[in-house]
Amino acid sequence: MPYGTLIEQALPVDEQQKAQQELNDLLATQSETVAPTQDPLTHRDRQIIATIIDSTPDQIKTIWIEGGITVWVQLKGGGRLPFDKTWFAARVAEVKPTIAEPETPRQRNERLSDELEEVCRKYGLWHSDIDWLSFSTKVFREGRLVGFVGCNAEGWYSRPRLYGRNQVADTADIAIAYLGVRPVVAA
Repeated sequence: MPYGTLIEQALPVDEQQKAQQELNDLLATQSETVAPTQDPLTHRDRQIIATIIDSTPDQIKTIWIEGGITVWVQLKGGGRLPFDKTWFAARVAEVKPTIAEPETPRQRNERLSDELEEVCRKYGLWHSDIDWLSFSTKVFREGRLVGFVGCNAEGWYSRPRLYGRNQVADTADIAIAYLGVRPVVAA
């Protein structure tokens, strides 16, 4: 069986330079299209910084500490503002408690669930399992379905039948009252 012998061939200098340039161009374009990094500043962080510098949150681009002494705030318009680190930390400590932390979906559901439990006790009702995604459930009295109650972006709502129009209310108490149920009176 005949075997061929491979001989290493060097590229001519022109082709080698051309190949190296193509590789450099490819690496340059790949470095520009790196997956986007997650923004380290939350909306609340931007609100705090904006309050300190008397600006708006959408103008804050980033923030960093230089030399352990100076806090730099980079603005989206291209400007930079330097602050003493100690002074800036003191201002953050003052401003942070004044800006409310946004409620998480879990906290919202727990708050709504507690409110629903309290109102159900008042009316002598119990509810089935809560659909946590839409925060809705069926409400019963003495084993009889009274209606459906839930909470969405419009507020609390109720309806007496599976299909029908929701009646929107500001509180769970009013939503359940719309179902025609009266509070239980202690004897």
